[in-house]
Amino acid sequence: MQQPGAFQAKRILKIQFVFGLAMTILALPFGNSVAISVLVGSGTCLLANTLLAAWFFREYRAAEIARLAMRFYRGEAAKIALILGLFATAFAVIDSLNVPVMLGAYVAVQVIPTLIAAQFGSRNMT
Repeated sequence: MQQPGAFQAKRILKIQFVFGLAMTILALPFGNSVAISVLVGSGTCLLANTLLAAWFFREYRAAEIARLAMRFYRGEAAKIALILGLFATAFAVIDSLNVPVMLGAYVAVQVIPTLIAAQFGSRNMT
């Protein structure tokens, strides 16, 4: 990942990691089931977004727009499949899973770090 978009993606992934970890730590006083649900939701989001970024930015060539668009769509399909697989596994394996908390953590990790990164613009892209 050497392109400016790749640097922005790395920055968002770093913020998502820190935000998800902070949410998990803050959820610990509410019990193990809440903390595990937050960890599953935030971890699923982070893994899926990391997969998409790695898929999209490998061998990146902006001049090949049709190929780039197809790579993005395939990456997005793989991301959705990973999300569904991880959530299904969590439902099957974790008895005390708090589904609203898990989904809330997923959405929070997806949206809030992206807004934070957009707020700071392209400053300090390393």
